[in-house]
Amino acid sequence: MKILIIGGGNMGLTFAKSFLHSHIVTHDKMLILEKSLKKAEELKKLNIGTVYGEPGDYIKEADLLIFAVKPQDTTALFASIKPFVDHQQVALSIMAGVKIETISTALGINKIIRAMPNLPAQVGVGMTAFTSSEAVTRIELVMVQNLLNATGKTIYVETEKAIDAATAISGSGPAYVFYIMQAMIDSGKKMGFSLSESELLTYQTFRGAVELYNKFDLSCDEWIKKVSSRGGTTEAAFNTFHNDALHLKFQDGLKAALRRAEELSKGD
Repeated sequence: MKILIIGGGNMGLTFAKSFLHSHIVTHDKMLILEKSLKKAEELKKLNIGTVYGEPGDYIKEADLLIFAVKPQDTTALFASIKPFVDHQQVALSIMAGVKIETISTALGINKIIRAMPNLPAQVGVGMTAFTSSEAVTRIELVMVQNLLNATGKTIYVETEKAIDAATAISGSGPAYVFYIMQAMIDSGKKMGFSLSESELLTYQTFRGAVELYNKFDLSCDEWIKKVSSRGGTTEAAFNTFHNDALHLKFQDGLKAALRRAEELSKGD
């Protein structure tokens, strides 16, 4: 299988490295199109495949086209590569807000998979939601899912609306986690710990909590009850959280993220 990644930024590079590391594709079957000459030269030094700076006939040779460019660059990109695209090729898009119909109309192809990975894909523990057009075969869908699994976990969703929801939950999700971690780190410093001590306390707490959640079949509410004791420190913290309706405010933030994802899908 020959793969062409269009866009050599963070996520495009993550995909290339993950596919090669997992031995899903060999160097001679990995192609990258990066229109920035400076970035293209940097990619060539990494020995991750053949790097091109301009569209060409080589595009037709790819079994899979992966679009990993910024949404605002799509109009010019589609116009430049359309003469070289074969209508039977399979396309995987990780471009936020760019609908399957938009890609199909611009390039004249019908086999399109739209995915929303997140930042931890860079270290192999990402979360990716994906969906597809009806023209994509079962075999082609499994092939792409195997590729996405090289960057972490995947979930297939039935509609593009669910992709917008996944964008609000897992796509933006790492930033929410970092936000809470930073609040704990800042609080630790105010309580007398050094920065390094506060970072370690916070990091290991998050890591341990996730490990517990993964290892045992208990819900988050059940784990909270296990940590809490009547009249204790955890209860004191949660009394403040409940009084400030923190849970609802957090959900409001996710709803705002969903609304924005939907707006982007409409081109607003």
